[in-house]
Amino acid sequence: MRKPLPQSTAVAPLFDPFMIGSLKLENRIVMAPMSRDLSPGGVPGEDVAAYYARRAAHGVGLIITEGTFVGHPAAGNRPSVPRFHGVDALAGWERVASAVHAAGGRIVPQLWHVGQDPLVWGKSLDQARRSVPKGVELFDPPGGLMSPSGIDPDGEPGRMMSESDVADVVEAFARAADDARRIGFDGIELHAAHGYLFDQFFWDVTNRRTDRYGGDLCGRSRFAAEVVRACRARVGADFPIILRISQWKVAHYKARLAHSPQELETFLAPLVDAGVDAFHCSTRRFWQPEFEGSPLNLAGWAKKVSGVPSITVGSVGLRDSDYLGYVEGKGAELDDVTLVAERLAQGDFDLVAVGRALVANPAWAELVRTGRTDELVPFDAATLAALD
Repeated sequence: MRKPLPQSTAVAPLFDPFMIGSLKLENRIVMAPMSRDLSPGGVPGEDVAAYYARRAAHGVGLIITEGTFVGHPAAGNRPSVPRFHGVDALAGWERVASAVHAAGGRIVPQLWHVGQDPLVWGKSLDQARRSVPKGVELFDPPGGLMSPSGIDPDGEPGRMMSESDVADVVEAFARAADDARRIGFDGIELHAAHGYLFDQFFWDVTNRRTDRYGGDLCGRSRFAAEVVRACRARVGADFPIILRISQWKVAHYKARLAHSPQELETFLAPLVDAGVDAFHCSTRRFWQPEFEGSPLNLAGWAKKVSGVPSITVGSVGLRDSDYLGYVEGKGAELDDVTLVAERLAQGDFDLVAVGRALVANPAWAELVRTGRTDELVPFDAATLAALD
């Protein structure tokens, strides 16, 4: 038996209750969204329901599902990623939500549109198929992939979105939000990170529009704000809307949206005004400061400048590791969670999202809470081959 990882009373803040709007969470631990590509035909099965329910039963406060494609023809290009539209897929998701609730948990779907998919930036579809993680399939959606300006960072042409396209996508997200509320979810998360569609609007490299959806940071955030506002109109004031953001993009890890706290405040303010209840701030390593002169990470600064709760994420529970190392079949050694709990206790952020460590250990929250960390197993990329 391995020696337990060092822990201290500092882990106690991870198990304090918290409210996102009107939603009460039993603790501060969030299951981070992790794409699994294990829903044939885009329909989540009983194995998906059991997968999430296991984490809820072992004490995860909030589960954010893997990314799910909204009902727009160009939303996604991976056939085994679950859809969040269609009678069959929504029936599957209703079973997932029910299973998580029966296990005592809370759950929100992550709603997703890839835009001009970062997995195929600078590549032909055939080249992309050879470079994606094992088990991931790609196809060209009807009409092809599209983006704000019809380009990717590597200069590959695509289809530029018209204002009619924009309106259609806004409506697709609003329908998905309404469906999430109707079938029993506890809120939604909008995936606006990592170089996907929302982020393609945010980033000046991929957004060169000259209409109201382009220009400065406020203009480039207008599309996301319209989506948030449309979702809020459908679900009402008491249904939490979480927005996931990042500075980095797939294969462009040094990209920046905001170069200072002031720019971050300018960026986030319209999104708060539109109705965002919390920001889920994706970084590759949570302990790294976001701006010079302060130890605060992206989640810390987002909370400080926006005034709404934030979720931190990035190699929590793992030794200094590469977030995307699993693409190359790399594992990750375990680490203790004292530092993230201490940062939580001092109010840097409000919730802590755990990804790979929780995929490898369904009972992660319970084992950390009870000090049984000798029972935790390291993350291995092979874990992603099944829904355990």
